[in-house]
Amino acid sequence: MSTLIFLPGLAADADLWADQTRALPHDLRWAISLVHFRHPSIRAMAAAVLREHSGPLALCGTSMGGMIALEALRQAPERITGLALLGSNARPETEAMRGLRSAAVQKFRAGQLREVIEPNVALAFHADGAARPDLRARYWRFIQSAGGEALARQNEAVMERPDARPHLSRIQCPTLVACGANDLLTPPECSYEMAEAIAHAQLALLPRCGHMLTMERAPQVNALLKDWIARWHRP
Repeated sequence: MSTLIFLPGLAADADLWADQTRALPHDLRWAISLVHFRHPSIRAMAAAVLREHSGPLALCGTSMGGMIALEALRQAPERITGLALLGSNARPETEAMRGLRSAAVQKFRAGQLREVIEPNVALAFHADGAARPDLRARYWRFIQSAGGEALARQNEAVMERPDARPHLSRIQCPTLVACGANDLLTPPECSYEMAEAIAHAQLALLPRCGHMLTMERAPQVNALLKDWIARWHRP
């Protein structure tokens, strides 16, 4: 039996998956991995996931978590039975984004967390989600809990992430690619690119949804995950 491993995005913790874990089948083994708080690179994070969880694994990652999932699959394709990439990106860092992240890293280490993150709320959520106090509070809680140093280190890991595109055509396991139709941080074109390259991948775009799709559109994400789990889960 496969174990489902949830991989949160940058700065996020288990709360990012709260709406999803409540809806999982009762006979499914699952865990939430926080390797992004303990290791310095995407490659090291992926290796830690494989080392810390034995047997066959299905990987479900959002944003940075999807990058970790893709790298874990590259390192041990024979162990991965399912792959879900939510609001993620197989491309390497662009020079423009590298410059923006480098500036943000300096501010994080200078303690200027709010100055960087507060404008980011409008980018992270669709306007519908940004207007919800409960979602904004959840978002701020895990950002503040992570702290500036963790945000700096995780951004550095994302900047140095490997290009996963050359490996996409080799993926054979059931794959879900989903994205908010209004995602400004990881635009839908990134999901189109991955779904087109991965054989038999299912692509889903969620309307009126930004980058934080597990929070903004939980029922729709849960329905997609339910169908995806049914493709690889063998009770």
